Order: sequence, then C-alpha cells, then structure tokens
Amino acid sequence: MNSIKISVIVPIYGIEKYLAQCIESLLEQSFKDFELILVDDGSPDNCPQICDDYAKTDSRIKVIHKPNGGLLSARKAGLEAASGTHIAYVDGDDWVDHFYLDTLYKLAIANDADLVVTGHFREFDGKIETIKPNNPGFYDEAKIKSEILPKAIYNGEFCEHGMSTYVWNKLFKKELLEKVLYDVPNDVVMGEDAAIVYSYLAFTKRLAISKIPLYYYRQRHDSIVKSIENPKTEYYRLGLLMNFLKTKLSSVLDEENLNTQITYYLYSQILVRSGGLIYNEKNDTWFNPFLNTEKGSKVVVYSSGSFGQHILSTNLKTDYFKIIKWIDVDYHDLKIGENTVNPISSIYNEEFDYLIIATINPSIHKSLKEELELMGIDQSKIVKTNTDETKINSLLKDLGYDEDFIFNQKTNNSLSQKVKTLKN
Repeated sequence: MNSIKISVIVPIYGIEKYLAQCIESLLEQSFKDFELILVDDGSPDNCPQICDDYAKTDSRIKVIHKPNGGLLSARKAGLEAASGTHIAYVDGDDWVDHFYLDTLYKLAIANDADLVVTGHFREFDGKIETIKPNNPGFYDEAKIKSEILPKAIYNGEFCEHGMSTYVWNKLFKKELLEKVLYDVPNDVVMGEDAAIVYSYLAFTKRLAISKIPLYYYRQRHDSIVKSIENPKTEYYRLGLLMNFLKTKLSSVLDEENLNTQITYYLYSQILVRSGGLIYNEKNDTWFNPFLNTEKGSKVVVYSSGSFGQHILSTNLKTDYFKIIKWIDVDYHDLKIGENTVNPISSIYNEEFDYLIIATINPSIHKSLKEELELMGIDQSKIVKTNTDETKINSLLKDLGYDEDFIFNQKTNNSLSQKVKTLKN
C-alpha cells in the first residue's frame, strides 16, 4: 500500500541563494508521509549540486535533472514522477510553515476536498504581510458553479480574482491534476499557474478554502521584470492563455460571464506590461487608461512593483508625464532613469497634478488611497483607471484579438503594424 500521501514538487532554476531554506523547511515538516521532488530545470548555477547533496541525506527526496524547458515543463515533469495521492507545489525561492503539509492534508481529508486553498505570507525586504482568501469555507459542486467559478478570474472589481492564480497555496488531487496539467500547452509561458488553477476548478466538486497562512512567498527585487522585448509577442502569449481558459471553462460558465472575466483579466495584464500607455508609431498616445490625465502633467507614481516599474520604464522612453516622485511603503534601492524609490512622506510639500497608484488590485488600491487621504492628499488628484468594458473590448479588437481571445495581427494588419507599446 502506498504510504506517500503528498508529493511536493519544487521547480528549480537560478535560485541557489534561496534553495537550501526552501528544502530545509520541507524536510522539517511535522507531516511525514510525503516525498519531495526537486526538478532541476537546467539551472545554470549550483542548484543541481545542491539538489543532489540533499538527496544523499534523505530518502524522501527525488531529483530530476532536465534541460531548461520553463516553469510549466518542470511542473509536468514533477507530476510524472509523483507517487502521492495529492500534489503540492512549492517554488524554490520560497519556504513553508512547519505545519504546512499537515494542515493542507487535514483540510483535504476532513472535507473530502478535491482542492484546498489557504492563506499565505508575502515577504519583501524583511517585512512580512499576511494575505488571506476573501471567501473561506466549504463549497460543494453546486456552490462552486454558482459562487466560485463566476467570480474566479474576475470578481467584479477591477481587477481582483475571486480565486488566486497561485498553485503554491493549494493542494490538488493527483488524479484530477493529471486531467488538467498535461492539457496546458507548453507554449503558455505567461500565466501558467492561472491556466492550471482555473481549468482545475472546472473539475472540482468539493472545495475547502482556509484563511490559515502557511506559505511564505518571497518577492524578490530581481524577480520583477521591468521591460518587455516585443509587445506583440507579449500579446500573443497572453492570447494563448486566455484562449485556453475560454476553451476549458466554456462548459461550466455562460458565455457572457466567461467573456467578461477573461476580458478584464487580459486588459489588466496588458496594462501592467505596457506601463498603461499604448502608443502609435508616431509616439502619439493611442490609448491612455489613466482617466483625465494629460501629457506633461506632474505625476507621482505610488508602488515600485511590476506595474510601477513598467510605468517608469515606458515614461522614460516617451516622456509623456513629468514624474516628479516615485514612492512606496516598501521603498528600497531601485532606480529607473532619474527616478529612485522614496518613502511616502517625501511627497509632503511637493506640487503635483496627479498621483497614480500603480496596482490593479482594488483592495490594495483602496487601502493605499485611504492612507493617502489620512495624509491630507487631495483625493481628486488620485487617478482612476478606465474600466469601461465597451472601450476595453474595442481596445482588444484593435490590438488584434478575436472573439476567442486569440491574438492575430493579420486580422487587422494595418493597425497591428502601427500600434505598439514602446518597450525594450
């Protein structure tokens, strides 16, 4: 009889600085009936040796060395080697609580759950923030279809997920995951986890969501991508993800709801990667999502995360705004152009026209806006984002997306040749 209850799969690439902490946190679990599968995805550093060294010390460890194929291929390779009835994924630069596996498994067994979701911790520059799901509880098949799936990708507030895209704060049943994971095309290299989680939901009949935080997600400065090489390549890759989601969820969601969810998800991802502003070949603004802002305005950008970095990078090339301050609670040594990240207090006595809160998460946006209000910041200067679905649909069509969210620049070749987001 198989005594392995959980197979923990760790995809590994270029994270030698953090890998030992990750492995140690798993080997020290209170739960013992698990195997640890370390998938070296052709890592060019010392990760392969670290994996082999640990495997010599603990019989629960399996090591897979494979040519670099990307995150999705590593997740698939780990699943193929898994012996457990349940699957947990852990990223190699993160770590977990001592009771991580024990809690996940008990939640699964107590609720006979096909999927378990928990809270997590976000670590950034030594500061730890607790993130909890908004909808804890048990859901049977009927409630999953009526309450979870219709709001999983987009819950009605731009742009917040009803179900997080992460695979690492979840426990899956292996037999169900095998029906999903291998169907995700290997060329889906953006939003791989979203493809897995949301399509898995279509097979889920019993769901347990707990607020208990068990996973430590490490947000690294060097893991945030500040620029993109080719906008059309990004649009194409996003289209692969969105088309996959539409195909997999069309049998469990009505078309109108599904299209709306995917439309807002796609729009949010385009905004983050473009830095918001989209230009034509003459460097004229073709689409500006920041309502009521004008070229040459004095702007403060709040947030040094991915969206904030993209806004700074885009503006560096186009000089659309005059960015006078870049601020964040988690301010750190980061510079783009002449702008460095500063503490929030640095905007006191600064004159500016607008303040852009660079997040697409409405809960975070609301919290930061309230914080600014307490500081006495004029609320009329805080920028709102264009979330008009009609205008968004028009934008997506003009960019080259069809009704199934496939990006095809030949559909409107003249426009697709003209429109570009100025990025490197």
